[in-house]
Parts: sequence; C-alpha cells; structure tokens
Amino acid sequence: MLQRRPHRDHSDVVIIGAGPAGLAAAHHLSTAGLTVTVLEAADRIGGRMATEDLDGFRLDRAAHLALPGYPTRAQLPGPLPTRRLTGGIVLKAATHQHRVGEAGDHGSARAGHRSLTSAFDQIWLRANLARLGRLPDARLRSRPELTAAAALSARGIPARIAEGALRPLLAALLHDPELATSSRLGDEALRAFARRGLGLPTGGSAALPELLAAALPEGSVRTGVRVVSVSTTVVETEAHGTFRCRAVVLATGAEEAARLLPGLRVPAFRPVTVLHHAASAAPPGGPTLIVDAAARGPVSHTMDASAIDPSRAPAGRTLITSVVLGPPAAEPPELLDKAARAQLGELHGAPADDWELLAVRHDPRAVPVFAPPYPGARSARLLDGLYVCGDHRDVPGPTGDLASAARAATALLADAGMTPASRPVAAEAV
Repeated sequence: MLQRRPHRDHSDVVIIGAGPAGLAAAHHLSTAGLTVTVLEAADRIGGRMATEDLDGFRLDRAAHLALPGYPTRAQLPGPLPTRRLTGGIVLKAATHQHRVGEAGDHGSARAGHRSLTSAFDQIWLRANLARLGRLPDARLRSRPELTAAAALSARGIPARIAEGALRPLLAALLHDPELATSSRLGDEALRAFARRGLGLPTGGSAALPELLAAALPEGSVRTGVRVVSVSTTVVETEAHGTFRCRAVVLATGAEEAARLLPGLRVPAFRPVTVLHHAASAAPPGGPTLIVDAAARGPVSHTMDASAIDPSRAPAGRTLITSVVLGPPAAEPPELLDKAARAQLGELHGAPADDWELLAVRHDPRAVPVFAPPYPGARSARLLDGLYVCGDHRDVPGPTGDLASAARAATALLADAGMTPASRPVAAEAV
C-alpha cells in the first residue's frame, strides 16, 4: 500500500499537467489520503481552460459551450458558479431565425422574422429534442453508429430541419462543421443540450481549474516545470531536478503525452479560433448563443459573453466572443477579423465596424477527432504505477477531462489497495 511522503520532491504521486484533468486527478488522490505533486510546464494552471485578464475583460482561451452540468460535476470539490444562456440558441438563416432551448422552448421567432420552419416543423423539433433528452443511455447507444452528418440523413428527419436547424446546431456543439464526428457523440451532445441547456462558468473558464487547485494542499502545484522523462517512480525535469514518487499520472495533451511515452496513441485534431471583441454598447441579442445557419462568413457562432456573465467585461463595456471552425480557423488574425466584421454586425443586429479586437486565440489541436466507430472511454491504466488521462481518452472537452481523471484516480487507488474517499456531492450552481 502507498504511504504518505511529506518531502515536497518525494510525493506518493506526481501528476504532469495542471489542466482540468490533472487537477481533478490530484483532487481525487489527495482526498483519498495521498500526497500529490502537480507539475505544469506553463507559467499558469488551466491548460486550454485558462482565462486572461485584459483591462477588465476576462478572455477565455477556448470556447467550451457546455461546462460541467454533467454527472462528472458531482466529482468537484464544491459548486462551480455558472451562468446559463437563458436566451437559448438562435439559429440565423438568410431570411429567418429560430430559437431553441431555454427561452425558445416554444419555438417562437423574433418579431420581424418569419419562423425557420412551418409550425409543424417547429413542433417536431421541440418534441424530438425533448424526447432525446429523456432517452436513457442504453437506448442512445443502441442506435446505429454513423457520422453525425450521415445520421441526419438516415433517421427520417425532414430535410429542412436537418439542414436548417440540426446541422448548424451540431456543428457548434461538436466544433465540427463537416459533422464527421461519430453520431454517438452527436447524440450525446444534443441530449445534454436538451436536458440542461448551455452555460458559462462565472468569471471565465479558468474558474474550473481554479476551483480544483484551491482544494489541494498548499504547495501541491508547481508551474514553470517542464518534464523531460518519466517512469513509474521517477520524473526528470529540464531545470528543476528529479521528483521521486510511487506512481505517475500523465494529464497533458495527447502530443505531449506521446513525447514522454512514445507509442501512445495521438488522435487527429480539429482547429478552433476564438475572437474577442469589445463593444461600447450591448447588441440586442441578450444572453444567447447565435449560430450562423447561412454561413455568411468565417464565424460559426457568437455570443455577447458579458450579457451572459457580466463579470467578463468592465462596467459600461461589452465582450463579444466568436468562434471560427474548420479551415478558416487557420487564417491570419487580421484577415479573420476583417472578414468577420460584416457577418458579426448582421448576426448581432448592431454595427461591428467600431468594435475593438481584444484578442485572437488559435488552437490547432483544440478538439480531438472521434470519427465512427467511437472507441469509447480508453483505459487510464497503462501499467501498475503509470496512468494517463485527458479528453483525448474520453469525450472532447472538460467533461472528458473530468471523467478520465476520475478513472485514472480510481485505477491508481485500486492498484494501491485503497478506495476513493467518500464525500458529499457538490450542489448544482446555476
């Protein structure tokens, strides 16, 4: 059985990576009674869920639409304050728009626009999203697995709903404009949206890693430490010496994990670029995600982030956060900004010419690709004493990070002859 080791460079477990996966694994193991040391190469924690402070604006590096609110939320050390998108999602076609979720549960269209579909189609969409929300796991997984695009054609969905509503909605939820993702993940994303809507963590996505880090013993996390090699008992760093331990958890991105453990599977990735603009006046859309169903320009979806979460912008200012997917995400920032201005003005219903570009955040490896057949959650245990976690071994995004971290901790504790500590379930915070 593992024994606690008090020396700061001699821990029971060394965890490499201080993103959500690494910090969640550290929380589980520390709660179970083990000493942990988390090593992070960057100068801050959070990984892709870092948030930058800029002149009173809180700018996320990534663009995760649905944050916890899943079963894995119960594994957090406390409630994660979250602001709901109470305006739901507005799908803006060329001549009309349709709202789904939250305020849009009745399928109504904004005054001045005709509805996206006929009244029958609105009822169909609302009823079928609600039915999907009630579908149990076994029924969901029994569906034939196709690409998400092929599933839209194969399931008897009216073409105008499939193309005019579900395709752009799925593209935004999956960060996959081609819908080449497994339909199993597409179904799970739509079901989660139907059940819980969308939300943003208050103060930025960094709220999640900060919550996890705050629950760890003081001194557990060390930033600016680059690891060069690992074994089950020794972690060598570039400039900070050797860390000895009884077990190692790799919680980095897939490429970094494969650098440290050659032969580890590295999936393909989809790029994502996030544009942050500052506006002096709030556009009329409110706490809503706007999806461009007409492909007017490079932006897939956009939102007034400060209408959803006022803490993301200083008083009297507005933060517009927009997401670019697919090949356009690789375009130079100045070209993306120029191409997006007219599109954003039309989507938000307010001129965007004088908006200030605050930041452009491009991640070429933002979303792991899971084409069918989806392999499901991959084992966190490589061998006794060596474990790996992250969304590249589960489902994309923070849900996969948290779920894989829990599996890694459970496997490590089982190998050590220990059991996870019982603790109260964190309450939902909305």
